[in-house]
Amino acid sequence: MRIYNECEVMDKKIAKKKWTRSRIISASLIVIFLVFIFYLIFLRDSSLKLNVEKERITISTVEYSPFQEFIPVTGTIEPMETFFLDVTDGGRVVKKFVEEGTFLNIGDPIILLENPDMSLRIMYNEAQLFQQINSLRSTRLYMEQNRLQLQGQLLQVEKDLIKQKRKYGNSKILYQKQYISKIEFEESEDDYNYLLSLKNLTLERYKQDSLFQADQINQLEVGIDRMKENLEMIKMQMENLTIKAPIKGQLTALNAEIGQSINRGQNLGRIDNVDEYKIRVQIDEHYLSKITTGLLGEFPFADKTYKVEIKTVFVQVTNGRFEVDMNFVDEVPTGIRRGQTVRIKLQLGDLSDAITVARGGFYQSTGGQWIFVLDESGSSATRRQISLGRQNTMVFEVLDGLKEGEKVITSSYDNYGDVEKLILN
Repeated sequence: MRIYNECEVMDKKIAKKKWTRSRIISASLIVIFLVFIFYLIFLRDSSLKLNVEKERITISTVEYSPFQEFIPVTGTIEPMETFFLDVTDGGRVVKKFVEEGTFLNIGDPIILLENPDMSLRIMYNEAQLFQQINSLRSTRLYMEQNRLQLQGQLLQVEKDLIKQKRKYGNSKILYQKQYISKIEFEESEDDYNYLLSLKNLTLERYKQDSLFQADQINQLEVGIDRMKENLEMIKMQMENLTIKAPIKGQLTALNAEIGQSINRGQNLGRIDNVDEYKIRVQIDEHYLSKITTGLLGEFPFADKTYKVEIKTVFVQVTNGRFEVDMNFVDEVPTGIRRGQTVRIKLQLGDLSDAITVARGGFYQSTGGQWIFVLDESGSSATRRQISLGRQNTMVFEVLDGLKEGEKVITSSYDNYGDVEKLILN
């Protein structure tokens, strides 16, 4: 057994420990820090969040249900037929037979105009017509006298020709028997030929005069007929100075007072056929390609629903809107009046099944491009891209991004900014 002295013991080297408590603590802290950094970078939810109270939002369920596209439009009641009282000839108002609002039958007088110039024109044309008629009578009398004179001349020529023909025949016999000279025979022959030519000439003159007289009389008669037509037209214009109702209806406007001067073509008022009505509707130009004749709509009036149908589409766009005329399908509401407005639910398509989401304020903020969808626990909602299609006043048609049964927030997103996740409290 070896005995060590005190010096040997003190000179022995003591080995140091590698993992001291301080080193272990330092290494642990470093590892924890690295794990924390890794979590912050790769595992932590970095999306913006916002706490929202459930009582202040609207939560709707995505459904698969019957869907029909329709839009709300506003229509104005108008009469089916309206006649505007535009005067054809001007004048001064001298009498009003009725007042605005009166119900009229066809031909009922409304106002009377006075036009002195037209009265003078009638008097002048009547005088011209009488003068032309007298001229025609004089011409006919002269032509008749001339015709009788020519007939008398023709009779006289024929009488002389008969006598000369007889004389010529006798002269011919006597000359052949040499009882008269050749000169006497030739004179008799010349006289006969002269009278024969004179007869033909007189007859031709009679024919020509007859044709000329017939043409002249015809021209005079045509001139008289035209003057009569002109006079009738002026008299009709004179009659038009009494403005009458062209249709049965209500005088809904009358712009004329006693003594007022009315110009040609000026509008004096309007008559509406109150037995039939239509609805003039203005629609946003966005729907122009979808609007066609035959589309149906409905609106409530006096606790009853009435159906209407598009009959005419006016494709001209003014201030971003175009117009259509809609007629009543079954019956016209009792008590409806011109100028009333009605709210119509206009159908744009047939009924079909589709995935739908309720309308809400979210659409104004997102344009229908995204929506907040609740998780299964209902404690949070995450932003999700969606695609919407057709719509009506109740729901949107969902084309992509949502499934039946999912719950979404459909109230306004105006206060959410760029938040991607909502924590529901």
